[in-house]
Amino acid sequence: MRNQEIIQIIENLKGRRNYEEKKASKLGFNSLYAYFEDKILKEKKANEDIKKELEEIKVNSKLKNKQKKSCSCC
Repeated sequence: MRNQEIIQIIENLKGRRNYEEKKASKLGFNSLYAYFEDKILKEKKANEDIKKELEEIKVNSKLKNKQKKSCSCC
């Protein structure tokens, strides 16, 4: 099944279509569809990785704050 988002992107390329086709073939993709599919998957993965890193930072900062507050000598 074809992703409508990718089809819409390809339809809206207009003057950049030749450029994107050359870029896709240079990178080893058989079609523009495969190129944009890979590109979108990479963007989603990057966004997920960023979210995970932010969550880890939040958890670590909360743990550090709890450790600082537990000191009874201050």
